[in-house]
Amino acid sequence: MYISHLALDDFRSYKHAVVEFAPGTTVLLGRNGQGKTNLVEAIAYLANLSSHRVAADTALVRFAKSDEQSPAGAVVRAKVITGGRDRVVELEIIRGRANRAKLNRAPVRPTELMGVVKVVVFAPEDLDLVKGDPSGRRKFLDEIATQMWPAARVVKNDFDRVAKQRAALLKKLGKDRRAGRHVDYSGIEIWNEQYIPLARQVLAYRLKTIQALHQPVTLAHDIVSEEARKLTLRYEHSLNEVDQVDTGDLFSQVLEEPGAYEERLRFALSQAVDQEIARGVNLIGPHRDDLGMTLDEMPVKGFASHGESWSVALALRLGAFEALAGEAGTGEELDPPILILDDVFSELDGKRREAVLGAIERAQQVFITAAVGTDLPAELDATVMTVHLDRREGSIVRESLTADIYEKSTTPIDDANSTGSDGASAP
Repeated sequence: MYISHLALDDFRSYKHAVVEFAPGTTVLLGRNGQGKTNLVEAIAYLANLSSHRVAADTALVRFAKSDEQSPAGAVVRAKVITGGRDRVVELEIIRGRANRAKLNRAPVRPTELMGVVKVVVFAPEDLDLVKGDPSGRRKFLDEIATQMWPAARVVKNDFDRVAKQRAALLKKLGKDRRAGRHVDYSGIEIWNEQYIPLARQVLAYRLKTIQALHQPVTLAHDIVSEEARKLTLRYEHSLNEVDQVDTGDLFSQVLEEPGAYEERLRFALSQAVDQEIARGVNLIGPHRDDLGMTLDEMPVKGFASHGESWSVALALRLGAFEALAGEAGTGEELDPPILILDDVFSELDGKRREAVLGAIERAQQVFITAAVGTDLPAELDATVMTVHLDRREGSIVRESLTADIYEKSTTPIDDANSTGSDGASAP
């Protein structure tokens, strides 16, 4: 899998940009603030429908200058080559409104683009996967699950919608109780009938993701770690705060006995409902879970050194790359995902660099951002594209390692002769 063309309109620092890429490794070189990370962020957005840098999409729309009208939204368009076939994907990020998407000219729901582009991003922010709060680790599991099983994104969106409505009702009932009014539990029971099966499905996708990740992650950690300490992944479920069930039993219940798990969750919610009403929040569900990680049975968070934390973070990303490439789960050989290394080589020592270089060799396309060339391994075989930003728009100059330079592409994505996998002409 690789991206041959990327076009941006009003995305981050770019007013307009059209860039051609080839398979292999591309280094985006430039000083900080020049727009190189914005390019890889756009590529990653096509895979996850979210940014690895910010929570809100509004930050992705270019800020207008004082003398121009603010753009209503940003557009990211790319031609993706998979198995010799090409497809054109397009996402329009609109301020204050739902995003819009197209696949080979035809309008589709944004979630229908899931799985078309597969990307693994390794960035300095990944240290938060180890040291940060649980929301980042939940997002990591959900993004990998979505790329492996696109339906997981639809389920997660449905759960988030129902959980939001249920929480709103809990807050209302809390106000009623504090005001001395009658509290009617029937509305919560109605929402529970949607909340419970969706919670189980989100949990099932996450557990399947951990199953697919565990072996490649632990193998990657064995390679990158300086010490022979065993890394273990486990799922920490908020339901266990109510009744203790070990991880093995949780896997069995959710994946093999869904009805039994739903009854267990229903009972736990009935026991917690008064506390939920008092606090106005959903206390049990996948939105409160965590990915637990231990080194020789000691929690990584809070006990691991800075170097050990980097090793775990890198192992998570390298394991995700192997899982998405088909090295885990069914073992089916798939197109490797696009690998993005966003300004990370300066943080890696020799052993960790070797592990990353091994992944680069297995990827069909790799993007690496760096501020200076000395941050890169000397043995890296890559095409270098120098990125700089002027007052009008971001611009790119490609430079091979033999110093052949040519100006940035101004040719639009050539769709006229391309045909998508569904036989429709691309836009």
